Amino acid sequence: MAASQALQLLLLLVALFLFKSVMAKSVRTFVNMTQAENGVKYHVEKPELVVQMVERSLNSSRRKLSYLSCGTGNPIDDCWRCDPNWVNNRKRLADCAIGFGKNAIGGKNGRFYIVTDPNDDDPVNPRPGTLRHAVIQTEPLWIIFQRDMVIQLKEELIMNSYKTIDGRGANVHIANGACITIQYVNNIIIHGIHIHDCKPAGNTNVRSSPTHYGYRTRSDGDGISIFGGSAIWVDHCSLSSCTDGLIDAIRGSTAITISNSFFTHHDKVMLLGHSDAYTQDVKMQVTIAFNHFGEGLVQRMPRCRHGYFHVVNNDYTHWEMYAIGGSANPTINSQGNRFLAPDNRFHKEVTKREDSTNGNWRSVGDLMLNGAFFRASGAGASSNYAKASSMAARPSSIVGSMTATSGVLTCRKGSRC
Repeated sequence: MAASQALQLLLLLVALFLFKSVMAKSVRTFVNMTQAENGVKYHVEKPELVVQMVERSLNSSRRKLSYLSCGTGNPIDDCWRCDPNWVNNRKRLADCAIGFGKNAIGGKNGRFYIVTDPNDDDPVNPRPGTLRHAVIQTEPLWIIFQRDMVIQLKEELIMNSYKTIDGRGANVHIANGACITIQYVNNIIIHGIHIHDCKPAGNTNVRSSPTHYGYRTRSDGDGISIFGGSAIWVDHCSLSSCTDGLIDAIRGSTAITISNSFFTHHDKVMLLGHSDAYTQDVKMQVTIAFNHFGEGLVQRMPRCRHGYFHVVNNDYTHWEMYAIGGSANPTINSQGNRFLAPDNRFHKEVTKREDSTNGNWRSVGDLMLNGAFFRASGAGASSNYAKASSMAARPSSIVGSMTATSGVLTCRKGSRC
């Protein structure tokens, strides 16, 4: 046997030895070691099968190593985060949405727009290169940022349809002024942005498209305000300390996913549904998944009205009053979450009903810690919960790993996020 062949076989046997825990039984079937008078000589009855076995074992091990290094069981992150070439494959993100907002494509079918200027001097005539100039365009755009920046908006950022705001690769803050309004538009993705210290604005003119501007009354000071919007996905954002809500969705908004985000230091975190009297919100469907509700939060994580709400695989490590609230007969499907109650014995309950109507509230596979408890109610008809089911829940035991990197990621060119 040629020396090169012997060396190849030796390497194969070394590989087999390393993976013997997986394939020892099969190896014994195919490999027979014999001695020859001119030294060690190996006889392999079916060498092609040994090669195939080694390759399968190596590939299986690589998959396991990949899982350990960047796979978490979080289906959104595992869809794109393992790619070190994410810079050149940014739009792959648009294929990774889940839940009721899974069809939000943002600016997938448009060109890239690079924000180079953090200023917001003129909300009626924004300069090219600013975030405001980007989001009001009528064409689909995938908006990215040239560098780190803090954008202090003078007035609400009125978005147009088919836009992605993608903060990966830069440290981008929208803060200390007005924030984001998604009003009667669709197909919006907001990813990788810090949004905090948002304040009311308005009573002035603001441009909403290249051909239209109009008078805006006073805003509430939400971080993200969704008003009659649909096909909306907010992912891996960090939100805190706004005047009103961190994210509010009202007035017929639907097909929304809020995922992988980190919420801290706020009172009324998330309102879903305009009012008890606004029955058009009965068709609202919202998925809240893989988020971390953290330090300094008080209530509304979320607070729901009328519609169908899938609260799945989130990590609740802090609330002062309650976690999930509702009124006006919502259907709330809580699955696979981890609820850590506060030490205050009067606030152990996860749920709070704001009126006498029960709605349909259920808890399936949730992990209750430190005395937390969920008060279920309603008939629990399968048809109702089908409308409040948007994805398969993972076990609550792995919520920690699935939400460990919630909020804005640190993404550097040439390496995984």
